[in-house]
Amino acid sequence: MKILVVGGAGYIGSHMVRLLGEHSCEVITLDDLSTGNRESVTFGEFIQGNCGDRMILDKILSRGIDAVMHFASSIQVDESLQNPSKYYQNNVGNTLALLDAMSFYGVKNFIFSSTAATFGEPKYIPIDEKHPQEPISPYGRSKLMVEQLLSDYDNAYGIKSVCLRYFNAAGAHPHGDLGEQHHPETHLIPLLLQVASGEKTSLSIYGDDYNTPDGTCVRDYVHVQDICLAHWLALMYIMNDGRSQSYNLGNGQGYSIQEVINMVEKVTKQKIKTNLASRRSADPSKLIADARLIKKDLGWSPVYDLKDIVNHAWEWVNNPIKKY
Repeated sequence: MKILVVGGAGYIGSHMVRLLGEHSCEVITLDDLSTGNRESVTFGEFIQGNCGDRMILDKILSRGIDAVMHFASSIQVDESLQNPSKYYQNNVGNTLALLDAMSFYGVKNFIFSSTAATFGEPKYIPIDEKHPQEPISPYGRSKLMVEQLLSDYDNAYGIKSVCLRYFNAAGAHPHGDLGEQHHPETHLIPLLLQVASGEKTSLSIYGDDYNTPDGTCVRDYVHVQDICLAHWLALMYIMNDGRSQSYNLGNGQGYSIQEVINMVEKVTKQKIKTNLASRRSADPSKLIADARLIKKDLGWSPVYDLKDIVNHAWEWVNNPIKKY
């Protein structure tokens, strides 16, 4: 198969490119490197550019592409509140350009990285696919808009899609040579590991008065390799005439910020210093996935738990040859 991976130099995209290469796919990565790392693309052809650039898309899609995997999104909730224009342009506008080009060249298979942020404040836990989608940030709304676009493009142009709604992606490749490297870093586990390694002095906890057992937010962490496995199964499904579908991805187990801190201290054997800060807006108290549908339909099941996630991420931090 010839697969275009948009955003394949980013955190999850680079792990997916590697998995596709290991399955002998012909991989083309398109990434503008605004947040990705060129060195993390370990298989196939790399093209630097934006998925909203029709000239670049013409050159790639005219060569014959079997499916597109789309990871190229802006993902910071706080930033989306401050600069919604960026999120609607990048997450919606550029995806619309990509879908139009796919329609023109007859590319009918699309795998989309969506998010639990499309659900907003949970009305019940765990969150299944029938849960109302009422996002509370421009980031979540931009992802929901793409999901709605995909439904319309299926009905009008026959582009089949699978939307995978991640809860909290985390961890690193089990070999320790590929991992999470955002600039700036905003995700909890890598920030904690920066404290454990001495790169940072402390971690800010944004609120300890949520309606949770210890007052800190509860999230469902899913290993990046488990996410990639779900993408692979979704690709096999859609390439074999599967209908468009959306799935939630998570372990179904929630951990509070304090519980994650405790796990990081256990794995790293380092004390984590924390500071209490004010709550952030658009931050639900609990997000836990009900992933039974993808398990039933595609046979997906997460392999790694929170301890594995932290262990693999810590191995990545301490790998001397992975620094780009």
